[in-house]
Amino acid sequence: MPITPDTKDWTWVTERPCPECGFDPAGITPDRIGPAVLATVPRWQAALAEPGVSIRPDSSTWSVLEYAAHVRDVCRVFETRLQLMLDHDNPGFPNWDQDAAAVEGQYASLDPRAVAEELAAAAADVAAGFNAVTPAEWDRTGLRSNGSAFTVTTLGSYFLHDVTHHLHDVGA
Repeated sequence: MPITPDTKDWTWVTERPCPECGFDPAGITPDRIGPAVLATVPRWQAALAEPGVSIRPDSSTWSVLEYAAHVRDVCRVFETRLQLMLDHDNPGFPNWDQDAAAVEGQYASLDPRAVAEELAAAAADVAAGFNAVTPAEWDRTGLRSNGSAFTVTTLGSYFLHDVTHHLHDVGA
């Protein structure tokens, strides 16, 4: 059963700390994204190994399994967006409806072990992408479908916040 979509605009997390999870974008540069996202993988794997990962804590909150599947897909989406920014001048990003993806991907019924493996692989892929970015590319730009503008630096910060914030959401 779908939950009420999160319609907040979270782009502000590229400019100031998140009071919910404590993420601070200060000093986050693309060369720090890869190691930071890889450091979250063991925490996600541990969370997915706990009993009851497919149980929602309430009707308006995803389960650990659903959050982990979402983060797996976030890694994939941001790897694509990063590559678009590196390959094209100021590209527009295709729209991604995370709530529709959760329903279509049947996140709630996935195998937690498979999601743990897939999340690790997706994190490794996006980390490799950020690790390959040169300082000369940090200011390359791209546009989200709602018009929000990003540089490679702010895209990385926005992405890393999403991954770490959801660890906070699941208590990991």
